[in-house]
Amino acid sequence: MLDGQPFPEDWPRSPIYDLAVWTNGLAFRDFQFGEEGWPVIKIAELKDGVSGQTRFTHQTFDERYHVKHGDMLFSWSGNPDTSIDVFWWRGGDGWLNQHIFKVDPTDVNSRFFYYLLRYLRPTFAEIARNKQTTGLGHVTAKDLKSLLVGVPPLRAQARIAAILGSLDDKIELNRRMNHTLEKITQAIFRLWFVDLGPVRAKAEGRWKKGESLSGMPADMWDLWPSDFEESEIGEIPRGWNVEEVGSVIAVAGGSTPSTKDPRFWDGPIHWATPKDMAGLSAPVLLHTERNLTDVGLSETTSGLLPIGTVLLSSRAPIGYLAITEIPLAVNQGFITMTCGTNPSNHYMLHWARENHEAILAQANGTTFLEISKGNFRPMRILVPIDEVMNRFTKIAQRLHEQVVTNLRQIETLAAMRDSLLPRLLSGEIRVPLNDGA
Repeated sequence: MLDGQPFPEDWPRSPIYDLAVWTNGLAFRDFQFGEEGWPVIKIAELKDGVSGQTRFTHQTFDERYHVKHGDMLFSWSGNPDTSIDVFWWRGGDGWLNQHIFKVDPTDVNSRFFYYLLRYLRPTFAEIARNKQTTGLGHVTAKDLKSLLVGVPPLRAQARIAAILGSLDDKIELNRRMNHTLEKITQAIFRLWFVDLGPVRAKAEGRWKKGESLSGMPADMWDLWPSDFEESEIGEIPRGWNVEEVGSVIAVAGGSTPSTKDPRFWDGPIHWATPKDMAGLSAPVLLHTERNLTDVGLSETTSGLLPIGTVLLSSRAPIGYLAITEIPLAVNQGFITMTCGTNPSNHYMLHWARENHEAILAQANGTTFLEISKGNFRPMRILVPIDEVMNRFTKIAQRLHEQVVTNLRQIETLAAMRDSLLPRLLSGEIRVPLNDGA
């Protein structure tokens, strides 16, 4: 038997496999996939975001493979240090793909068991590395049956789960708040610049001075025209313009310095790839996985991009979006948008989100679809008058700043949780069990 991470000596030992029901996913076949239905949940989908690899199926399978919101999932195959982990599923109904266990704890506090699995990640990584082939490793049911863990009394389990869970609950609350803030900004953008609601309300006589309209302050009515004029993209508010994207913002891309030259890497300058955006819970980039030196930066075509630059992944997949909160350089998988005041970066972020299908339509490629800067720059964009743009940007920036604040708080809470977790599970910190504690 293999002992996991350190546990208090007075906690009884048990094979971890005996503490839960572990249901492995199904190996789906191509003919079972379709355009609609429930998603087939893959390892790449588990880390807070859309991976671009979701497949859907109309078929119905054994209920064992049904995953619902709140289920505990354990990915047991992949990169030993990054892929083998435990998650709560935050999506809706789906089907479980192979290389993932659905975990149903038995006779043990469910939330405590989740933290127990997180505590064991170094052990899982070691097991996987010992069986690693072509960069991938795995932790099987056989391994789980041989892995002994410490199991405290149920009351201690509940106390540990409550301490760590309170931090995760706040993290989840912040995530939900950010989702709401993003929805508010997107709704205002859609009303003002897609549906053109204020102009239609004035044109049809459906407004009165002093009234507000879905996020538009009452004093803004005078900024909006009361009729439309024809343009190359259809009706637009009178006095507004239609421009090529490349004529109103700076569109650029990036490149990758030689990965074989150590002079270019591990310096102080952030360098982004689309992978850095794959797991974002909000369209804000705070960190990158890799960094460049000053010499490495000189080898990139992007140069150092300023805070506030809009990033759009341009391949594999197209459509990840974020505003960077750090100066950075980027690789060749991006279209970068450096904006002035009209259109602003917040306008371009939401324009790109609303026009995702139109952007995809400009993409081409044989191995994978990619939209080039040459195809992106000529795309047509509606440009409002300065006063309307400035009011939208002011509202969007205020909401964006709250999102950034929430994200930074999430990082602080997660660091606190990750510091407490090994101390609570190893017994360095013992939780009091008396009711008056």
